[in-house]
Amino acid sequence: MKLGIVGLPNVGKSTLFNALTKAGAESANYPFCTIDPNVGIVPVPDFRLGLLANMYQSKKVTPAVIEFVDIAGLVKGASKGEGLGNQFLSHIREVDAIVHVVRCFEDSNIVHVDGSIDPLRDIETINLELLFADMDVLDRRIAKTAKGANNDKSLAKELAILKRLKAHMEDGGLAKTFEAEDEDEQSFIDSLTLLTSKPVIYAANVTEDDLASDGNDNAQVAKVREFASGEGSEVFVICAQIEQEIAELEDDEKQEFLEDLGLSESGLEKLIQASYHLLGLISYLTSGEDETRAWTIKKGTKAPQAAGKIHTDFERGFIRAEVVNYQDLLDAGSYAAAREKGLIGLEGKEYVVKDGDVILFRFNV
Repeated sequence: MKLGIVGLPNVGKSTLFNALTKAGAESANYPFCTIDPNVGIVPVPDFRLGLLANMYQSKKVTPAVIEFVDIAGLVKGASKGEGLGNQFLSHIREVDAIVHVVRCFEDSNIVHVDGSIDPLRDIETINLELLFADMDVLDRRIAKTAKGANNDKSLAKELAILKRLKAHMEDGGLAKTFEAEDEDEQSFIDSLTLLTSKPVIYAANVTEDDLASDGNDNAQVAKVREFASGEGSEVFVICAQIEQEIAELEDDEKQEFLEDLGLSESGLEKLIQASYHLLGLISYLTSGEDETRAWTIKKGTKAPQAAGKIHTDFERGFIRAEVVNYQDLLDAGSYAAAREKGLIGLEGKEYVVKDGDVILFRFNV
């Protein structure tokens, strides 16, 4: 999974990225200090892995990972090359979802590029730049498709969709709010990889004082939540500065620090939960003496396709899957004991994998 972190300059975007990835991207109180997209690979916290690895005495534990891309601060006119515009917009095309950091705190020591705090205005600024960039893509595609549309029915159909989509965007609509007439039409729109079709998670950046209440006493956070619910996006509340402090602590100190703040989990854990929920992802597990590992798949994935995540041969030669829920396995104390108690199911090609399934795939190529 690849998430792109975007936001206007000085909203706490690079501070959050540093905290999430400990990658040490330069963070300073001026625009465009992030010249190249910084990339960080972050393990997905999963308590189940440690418990299974302990039971199997696994030599290796491999969590699922998320790739974060820190994309330089966008400004008005980015789609026309203002600031460091187009080169950064291209990086957003490659991500599965956008984490949009919005500033919901006042601080006279940190200048805002527009001179005041207004998260909805900031969201609109970024969305407009993404829209303008998408409309440039559509204009080029329309011009190209129109050349052959007179002699080709499928091109003529594509042209009609492109024109409808462009009209929707000219009215201020994002690609993801466009209502396709059928699945084929939606597949074609998805193939355009438009920026405004990306799912969005809003990171409402607040002060430490607002963190314990999850931003419930912050009027700016309330506005972001209302806006996000209208477009089906996720919101999580963070204090980027606190996240950076947490990132520098050892694991046992981390928990103590969170408890002192009245928090049950870090911003990273909140973000990962929001990402999995938004993108419809789950994890299944494999465990043994050599390795205990988490594999990320889409909710609704059937057993052969889940097996294909490990190796294409597993999918091609799929015979069956031996499946047990991780908690049932732990309660039984061993795989053999779980088998004796009838907790292990033998599943075929139509089995839909569930979150927390521990699976042994049988295959023959």
